[in-house]
Amino acid sequence: EDAGYDPERRGVILRMTYARKHNWRRSVSATMMVMETFYYSHLRSPVGPLTVAVSERGLVALEFGDAHPSRNGRAPHPVEWQESAERTAPYVKQLEEYFSGIRREFTLPLDLRGTEFQKRCWQALVEIPYGHTRTYADVARAVGKPRAFRAVGLANNRNPVAIIVPCHRVIGSDGSLTGYGGGLNVKEELLRLEGARL
Repeated sequence: EDAGYDPERRGVILRMTYARKHNWRRSVSATMMVMETFYYSHLRSPVGPLTVAVSERGLVALEFGDAHPSRNGRAPHPVEWQESAERTAPYVKQLEEYFSGIRREFTLPLDLRGTEFQKRCWQALVEIPYGHTRTYADVARAVGKPRAFRAVGLANNRNPVAIIVPCHRVIGSDGSLTGYGGGLNVKEELLRLEGARL
């Protein structure tokens, strides 16, 4: 028998080669099947039903209506949705305080998903004080793109977190309310709640 031949070692090498050739697809599939979990609940508010959704890192969505959140198409990748009043309770509590007029600032973490430009625009919205308004041009200047007011409008339209990321505080240069995902009547109601000049 050849003293240099090690059948056990050869078997290990053959198994590793087989795994590399035939099991890589299985590994890729397993990786793709690992999905993030979002927790959601529904809230009845003075402006109608709201859907609150959170990740492990913070609030990912606050939508008007009570449809299942998977239907809005905002998640950047497939996620598992679990209804959980417990997980969303801190956000619901602060929203109820806001609608009661006793909260002017939200203090819980956000987990905003979007392009870098969108996130800069959304951060600029968060910095608009309670009861004040800004124009699209104001927000464009705040993000360092003074001519990009139309792009700012598109970013507002894609804002996944209504009210808490307050796109309702952005108005037209002529003072008009312009569009709003929840409807102009809701936008006006939110601004009146905050005591903004209209």
